[in-house]
Amino acid sequence: MIDLSIPVLIAVIATFFAAGLVKGVTGMGLPTVAMGILGALISPLAAATLLIAPSFVTNVWQLVSGPDFIGLLRRLWPMMVAIVVGTVLGSFWIATGDTGLTTAMLGCALVIYAAYTLFARQITVPERVQTWLSPIIGATTGIVTGATGVLVIPAVPYLQALNLSKDDLIQALGLSFTVSTVALAVGLGAHGAFDASGLVLSGLAVIPALAGMWAGQRIRNRISPPAFRRGFLICLLLLGCEMALRPLL
Repeated sequence: MIDLSIPVLIAVIATFFAAGLVKGVTGMGLPTVAMGILGALISPLAAATLLIAPSFVTNVWQLVSGPDFIGLLRRLWPMMVAIVVGTVLGSFWIATGDTGLTTAMLGCALVIYAAYTLFARQITVPERVQTWLSPIIGATTGIVTGATGVLVIPAVPYLQALNLSKDDLIQALGLSFTVSTVALAVGLGAHGAFDASGLVLSGLAVIPALAGMWAGQRIRNRISPPAFRRGFLICLLLLGCEMALRPLL
């Protein structure tokens, strides 16, 4: 059961507005920001439940706005199938309610994502290895998603390494995030992890998330996206370190 007190409601609204703002400016980051902030305030399971509706709506918006959905689906379907299987299996961990373990795992996922994005050099995956590598990346992403609610590791670095055009990359990210969100919902439902208050609050969280996306898109051309993204990743790195070390303190 999720606490529906006024402070929690305000925190949820502010979190999803901020997460939508980041997504509006950078094209990604809503689930990561939402899980990072809410996971520090409530259990990762409760945070993952709240994530479902806002993540689904914003990612479908991103998916359908791209130019070549069918072509990307033909190319990436093995990865998407593996994401579903891995997420449903991995959701066992977040559904167990072991908040110490899942909080630490979430923190580690945030640190890996932020550190890689900040410091790693862009790599390219040769087409000849994509046939067998895509399902491995998908399954790994699914397990991480199911265990932590973070949808980006290692799917985002992998998709960035496929030499897709800018529009195709944005659409491919939307496809991956949409599939991950649906699979996470199925996994949590299969383990009886949903509750009515969480689902209602998740639906309501769509409003501040969309408002944040709109605001982020409006200010995208008024600030430097690389500088904004760098500051966001540094904050995410620090937050992840705190969450990963929390069970040891």
